[in-house]
Amino acid sequence: MKNLKTLGILLAVSVFVGCSDLEEVPVGRLSPDGLVQSPADVQTLINGAIGNMATERYWGRKLSLPIMLRSDMVSIGDVGTPGRRQEVDNFSMGSDNGMVITLWPRAYQVIAGTNEAIAAAEALTDFPPNQLDPVKAQAHFFRAYTYYHLVRLFGEIPYLDAPVVNVEEASQIAKSSVSEVYDNIIADLEFAKASLPDTQPVTALPTKATAAGFLASVHLTLGNFQAAYDEAKFVIDNEGTFNLGLAADFQDLFDHSAQTGLNEFLLTLDFNGFSVGDTGRDYMPALTGIRANERGNIGGGWSVAVPTIEVYNTWDGRDYRKQVSLDTTGIFDGVVEPFTRFPDFDSRNIPSAYIAKYTRAIGPTGTGNGRASSLNYGLMRYAEVLLIAAEALNEVSPGSAEAAGYVNRVRARARGGNGSDFPADVQAGVSQADFRDLVLEERKWELAFEFKRWYDIKRRQLGPEVFGPNGLEPQANFDPSRDYLFPLPFDELDRNPNLAPNNPGY
Repeated sequence: MKNLKTLGILLAVSVFVGCSDLEEVPVGRLSPDGLVQSPADVQTLINGAIGNMATERYWGRKLSLPIMLRSDMVSIGDVGTPGRRQEVDNFSMGSDNGMVITLWPRAYQVIAGTNEAIAAAEALTDFPPNQLDPVKAQAHFFRAYTYYHLVRLFGEIPYLDAPVVNVEEASQIAKSSVSEVYDNIIADLEFAKASLPDTQPVTALPTKATAAGFLASVHLTLGNFQAAYDEAKFVIDNEGTFNLGLAADFQDLFDHSAQTGLNEFLLTLDFNGFSVGDTGRDYMPALTGIRANERGNIGGGWSVAVPTIEVYNTWDGRDYRKQVSLDTTGIFDGVVEPFTRFPDFDSRNIPSAYIAKYTRAIGPTGTGNGRASSLNYGLMRYAEVLLIAAEALNEVSPGSAEAAGYVNRVRARARGGNGSDFPADVQAGVSQADFRDLVLEERKWELAFEFKRWYDIKRRQLGPEVFGPNGLEPQANFDPSRDYLFPLPFDELDRNPNLAPNNPGY
């Protein structure tokens, strides 16, 4: 592959091993003019981009942890953890924050890989569109996916839709407007929706439903409620064609041994229990685990990202999702102990229930603390599509039985199948304002700790409320004029003055 220098950093696709469910082919530098001679070779480039997502510098820690900590449901447990993490959590981060500095170039490395794959596909003129477009559409999808995170986190960013091949060209790169970035994201997702197949052999690869689901999410974020509803309804109306449905047991979604047989995931990022250097590093079990806990034989966790006690206190115990999502006990010296005693066994623990989704059933792990788990991460689930449809429909046609029905499908599973009547069905006729609050609460519990909550807070501008004195995590530092965006990395600004100025307040 050509050398890609952009934003002052060499963005060549690095040597990687593909995700566990993808073809494991080490790829160094593939040139579209040389080794890429077929759609299968384009797929190899796309696998490389996905491989760069399954790394410590992206989903393993540098993207997943900040968007989890930034929410009102998770805070820092161990106050001795590096300051860069605490700065993200308490809204004191600057442009030199180590999480941001590391995330930015890796995100653009993923984008570079997708751009190279698209360019390679467009150069293959001997193949008909029905062979090439379904593969090319994957690159368009993952480019859109990566930009969707970046634009929500940073606002105005450079939008690159082709390989950057020399330093002079890179030095001219400037920021694109937020609206331009979103227009390109939507165009990529629409191409992907039109060209991707109805199903894929593995959920790590996107389908037509995946593209439509993310289109629904993008339009919801932009306040295009009719379009958001239309895209979500497209998925719902064709759930049989797309082989989608809700898992019968909520726990199975976070059990490595049960995930493969489920049809709820529209997209997953897969880990396989081992890592090669930076690639394959899943740190969520370590970051969210209880220090000195003997349960699960992973060597305990680091007590970094921990739910606030108010999450436990306000989550109704009759909701089966609470039981699945939170660990309220640990095992120390062979004895089961309640969370109130966690600090007695390691002072870096706090007396709160911990996140269970990434520690309870992670499967084989090649490193201590579960840092290379076998758990796959649901980047979008069918339950979210149902809730998007409900939220969007409420904005265009309040009080409908249809919108209530989508929430009720999700709530039915939350009862745990044990005869419980909680949470109760939503009735038609709920006021628009009350339903709006209701569906956001439903997202909070259904998608708890799945890296969605911060984006909900941002798109609904809920910061002053949720970080206020009556919120789950009061934060005196929160400033709505500054903190809905991350700072641009100072080193990128130093290398390329065209990226100035930084976001307001930094």
